[in-house]
Amino acid sequence: MAHARQVSRQLESLSAPTSARLSSAPRASGPAARFVSGPATCHGDPGFAPRTHAQAARPTAPGRNLTHRIRSFHAAAPVQNVVIAQPYRFVPPQHGSLWWHLLRPILPRHLRRTAGIVAVECRGAAKLRASLDAGHGVMLTPNHCRPCDPLVLGPLSYAVGRPLYLLASWHVFMQHPLQRFLLTRLGAFSIYREGTDREALKVAMQLTAGARRPLVIFPEGVISRHNDRLNHLMEGTALIARGAAKQRAAASPAGHVVVHPVAIRYLFDGDLPTAIPPVLRDIEHRLTWRPHDHLPLKERIARIGDALLALKEIEYLGAPQTGDIAPRLQRLIDAILVPLENEWVKGRREKEIVGRVKLLRIAMVPEMAAGTIDEAEMQRRWGQLADVYLAQQLSCYPPDYLADDPTPERFLETVERFEEDLTDRARVHAPMRAVVEVGDAIEVTPDRPRGTDGDPLMAAIRTQLETMLAASRRAPA
Repeated sequence: MAHARQVSRQLESLSAPTSARLSSAPRASGPAARFVSGPATCHGDPGFAPRTHAQAARPTAPGRNLTHRIRSFHAAAPVQNVVIAQPYRFVPPQHGSLWWHLLRPILPRHLRRTAGIVAVECRGAAKLRASLDAGHGVMLTPNHCRPCDPLVLGPLSYAVGRPLYLLASWHVFMQHPLQRFLLTRLGAFSIYREGTDREALKVAMQLTAGARRPLVIFPEGVISRHNDRLNHLMEGTALIARGAAKQRAAASPAGHVVVHPVAIRYLFDGDLPTAIPPVLRDIEHRLTWRPHDHLPLKERIARIGDALLALKEIEYLGAPQTGDIAPRLQRLIDAILVPLENEWVKGRREKEIVGRVKLLRIAMVPEMAAGTIDEAEMQRRWGQLADVYLAQQLSCYPPDYLADDPTPERFLETVERFEEDLTDRARVHAPMRAVVEVGDAIEVTPDRPRGTDGDPLMAAIRTQLETMLAASRRAPA
């Protein structure tokens, strides 16, 4: 019982907003702040104002270990430590199951309080159990649309009677000591996004080949906040799966590795006209608008989105742009990233935004972590990393997400993204249900087939995820 209370206290501390757990920059001041800032929200947000490089980077002596809180879409204060300018140290997982057992009675209450989730339904657990009973090495590849996705997989792990291993970005372990403590004891281990992490790849392959527990990898690599659309799936997932398959094939006796795509679907069972307007009023107040309660919900959200986009266009392009949202978003993203790509990676450009962001971080961060640049250059790079993060956030807004007849969840996800990008926290909307559906096993071959455009394994994962998500989608509002 004492262990359960300890876990509960640690989970409660981790539920606090990042701004409450870590220091934040001073409130913006001056004419610009007076023009666009409103009073702080109930979450303690310091106000809404355009980002400046002075606010985006804190003076830090070269050579010191440091972290820096990269700023979100329009936040006046930095949000979370998405880039850690320290020498990387691999964080290994713990292999015991004590904390997994202790979490079980606490998890439902924690999900209700922190994510509004009142029920989690697991479908297809028998497929996963069959793969485990057969002794296969198992990898789970869920979609990643909400911060609570890893915890929502908890009921699935209890349904099949196995804890999980989880591959997570290193910055997640560096947010708070309690978070690091719990994550490692629940089977999580780190991977370094700002470089090639051979240790993480080796451990991931070994754990999958060992077939003791399933390994969870979120192949999208970032939280999207849109449940009906998948981002680009990162090829590293297939690299790990095939490496594990080689190890299993070489073992005695030989074995197999399979991948189970896992579709996580969230369904909002509350009253949308009651839940969303308070958030929209807060955002309108920050924009110095009167509340537009008279407008239809879809039109009201679209107006706010256009205003927020126009503010960033003024900042980076000099004037608000016209035309459809999709080309405007791409134009703004390119205006941010192309000059940086020309400076740092000789104009090299990946097809997807997440890949472009990764290349830039890999080029910028190593000297920052090593402390081999002076303070002025450190601040300049923090400003550039803030711009890179903004470009990634912009790419998480599907231009046509509210076209035609959107579901209640699409309305909610869009407004949550607005609020999260403005304040570093989206308020909890309840009641919410989660459906966790396990797809069919995909057997992994040790070698990638030749002559294919892209890895067939990633294509198979994507097809299953999209099929399951489409089948679980609610009818339009």
